[in-house]
Amino acid sequence: MLAALVVTALVSCSCSRRGDLEGDGRLRIVATIFPLYDFARAIGGESVSVQLLLPPGVEAHSFEPKPEDIVRVSKADLFVYTNAEMEPWGESLFRGVEGGKAPQRVEAGAGARYLDARGGDEPDAHGHSASHGRDPHIWLDIANAGIMVDNIAAAMAARAPAKRELFMANAAAYKKRLEELDSRFRNGLAVCRTREFIHGGHFAFAYLARRYNLTYLSAYGITADSEPSPRRMMELVRTVREHGLKAVFFEELLAPRVAETVAGETGAQLIRLHGIHNVSRQELDRGVTYLGLMEENLANLRKGLECR
Repeated sequence: MLAALVVTALVSCSCSRRGDLEGDGRLRIVATIFPLYDFARAIGGESVSVQLLLPPGVEAHSFEPKPEDIVRVSKADLFVYTNAEMEPWGESLFRGVEGGKAPQRVEAGAGARYLDARGGDEPDAHGHSASHGRDPHIWLDIANAGIMVDNIAAAMAARAPAKRELFMANAAAYKKRLEELDSRFRNGLAVCRTREFIHGGHFAFAYLARRYNLTYLSAYGITADSEPSPRRMMELVRTVREHGLKAVFFEELLAPRVAETVAGETGAQLIRLHGIHNVSRQELDRGVTYLGLMEENLANLRKGLECR
């Protein structure tokens, strides 16, 4: 299906595929998901034009590229994606625009510290997990976010060497802000009544949990394309009751039905955690950032975990 879309999109596009740079000298960048989009904007400033491939409000794991998306990528100087696990459709999309002036492909997650995806899957009747590979949600570990920033900055500098010093300086300044954010997380989550959090969404927060020594249990596996079993629901309810947890977390862009069910059974409070894969139209218009959304996550974790 995607191959047919590629042919249709490229044949119907009468414009040039892309020049070396924008007419005003800016690099043209297409980033697949919101963290990459936000990192590229912070690094490039006014010297880049960054487009977010995911439409606002679309859940990242269920995204399917359209012909107009293929055309946008074909005009870019850089195509920035996370990894093969996060954007399994990215390889096919990129192959559709390969050629004389195809954009440079940038794997922002190269060199990041990965977790095994099997940690997010509900075991079968024999205790085995069906999933394999890596957990793709690497940006929720702030150290990995710094690696992603470095990878994007290096690609931008290689593509526009005249702006190298600017890009590297902006990347260094942004990484300093990441370090400060990391310190606030460590201090803010140092003393809490509980270090366990229950999430009624998909298994997106393992990186955050590992970094700050938290215990994490989710309703879904790595992707939210299946219903949690009754057994899983009972496990979540039992954990909340037995451990006296006061909060159940839900995620952005997905209906909080599962979290509401667990909260209704236990009397726990519903609190949002933002996975930052994508943002709503309202959030995009409001100018939210990765750093700001992570600050909100910290505040909400402190509330739910009853931290001092």
